[in-house]
Amino acid sequence: MLRRYGLLALGLILILAGSVLAHAVQTTHGVTVTDVRFAGDKGVVMSGLLYRPASATQATPAPAILASHGYINTREMQSAFAIELSRRGFVVLAMDMTGHGNSGAAVGQQGFGGPAALRYLRGLPFVDTGNIGLEGHSLGGGPVVAAAESAPDGYKAVVLEGSTPAIGAVFGAAAKGSLRNLALVFGQYDEFAPLMWQVAKGGDVETSKSLQAMFGSAGPVVEGRVYGDAAAGTARVLHNPPITHPWEHFSAAGVSPAVDWFQTQLSGAARPLPPGDQIWIWKEVGTGVGFLGFVLLLLGTFQVLLRVPVFAGLARPAEPAGTQRGGKWWLAAMLTAVVPACTFFAFMEIGNLFFPMKLFPQFITNQLLVWAILNGVITLVLGLFLKGGKSAFTTDWPRAVAIAVATVAVGYLSLAAVDALFQVDYRFWVLGLKPLDGPHALMALAYLPLWTAFFLVSLRALNTNLAVRGEGAAAYLTAALSMCAGFVILLAIQYGSLFATGLLAVPSASLNTIIAIQFVPLLAMVGVIAAFTYRRTNSYVPGALICALVICWYVTAGTATHWSPEFRLPGAAATSK
Repeated sequence: MLRRYGLLALGLILILAGSVLAHAVQTTHGVTVTDVRFAGDKGVVMSGLLYRPASATQATPAPAILASHGYINTREMQSAFAIELSRRGFVVLAMDMTGHGNSGAAVGQQGFGGPAALRYLRGLPFVDTGNIGLEGHSLGGGPVVAAAESAPDGYKAVVLEGSTPAIGAVFGAAAKGSLRNLALVFGQYDEFAPLMWQVAKGGDVETSKSLQAMFGSAGPVVEGRVYGDAAAGTARVLHNPPITHPWEHFSAAGVSPAVDWFQTQLSGAARPLPPGDQIWIWKEVGTGVGFLGFVLLLLGTFQVLLRVPVFAGLARPAEPAGTQRGGKWWLAAMLTAVVPACTFFAFMEIGNLFFPMKLFPQFITNQLLVWAILNGVITLVLGLFLKGGKSAFTTDWPRAVAIAVATVAVGYLSLAAVDALFQVDYRFWVLGLKPLDGPHALMALAYLPLWTAFFLVSLRALNTNLAVRGEGAAAYLTAALSMCAGFVILLAIQYGSLFATGLLAVPSASLNTIIAIQFVPLLAMVGVIAAFTYRRTNSYVPGALICALVICWYVTAGTATHWSPEFRLPGAAATSK
């Protein structure tokens, strides 16, 4: 019984325990977290998570913060700021920018959704409209600046994390005025220093001419010194902690300055606490445990389904061609790990040359698929030279498709359940799996055949070249490392150079370097699923289909949409779920 149901039970236990922990952390001191929808411009529907402390009532309105994530992220990325500010008595609206998450339109449209989000926040009866702050990380500076320009007297203070007031110019929306009472948090190792502040290194941001002009300084800006006059709305302060761009929203060093600035500039918070008093990391631990539970749930579900009569014909022991780890095995393992990582930056650069945007509207997904498809071609070519003993794969395609869909459906239902019950998903830092809404589900259907083709080729090669007869649990480690080790090395080179010199080894690949971080756990997961399903079915197909479904879902739900008809709801009104 334990052998049959153990993985499934352990996965469910981890999901429940992690979700309960995450929910407890984000609702500490009576905070409620609500999934809200509100009207954007031209009928576009916007999305956000609303954190409301118990102290915020119509009789005692509370100060409020509009918080925005960065490019190819979603509202959940702002949970560290939202948790810390709401537990101190601030109402927080963590918005999805246009073209991200559950918000309609395309990225950059309608002031990134910032003006609509600020209107919604100011219209809440339990918000003190005289004490509102704006916070944005990276491209999240776009909606912040747009919101500020739409209501120059509708807020009191701003925090930009790893951003600049000029960030909107990337999408043709340059800032037109100055921001009131601005705190800038910019990491010493921020990968985007040349883009944001026209300096080579994040540690040199104080020498930026545009920053000096903004601060009214004739020389380098002094970190921690408050320039200007808060009463006049001209206060400015710079924080330059030793962190990277994705750490700015995932570290005490990034969160503390924001908490401190808003507690200083806004009044009326019910529970002011020292900025360093932070608990948000435990929410991430909880949702990270949930992600691990999700993977185990997939494996456990697959194992249980193999005992169901309709799928029982798929169950058979693996018959790998390899009998030992010889020279050809090591060569295949090295190529499996190294080639995808070595081609990542180059293939990502050409990723949007081949896709019609109306059918494939996500730039990052398009780039990833070009990288994947070209690596599939390379895999096929290398297979001609690495061909060893013939693997006796057995494939019952109809039942392989059915068991893959059923397995992933159970995983999806688990996420839908924790989203409904606890208002959390599965994530840790840059890794995040969230439910698909209707528009993203349709996008996923367009992308799924391409992901499926890649994983069929990739996992067939993995099991042909690296599976060894009689290998035990080491098979899982071998598969995981073969899939992700190249990206570990790539990131070690990039960040080793960054921490040693202040510059990435390939400075032009800053965005793709950050994207690559999540490939380490994702590809390790793919390797484990591939080995697990192959060892129980003697087929690469069920694992490839499961991985295609999960990765297509993961990428499509979590990245930005660059073309979209405006999703209209005539007379759209604010709602909550």
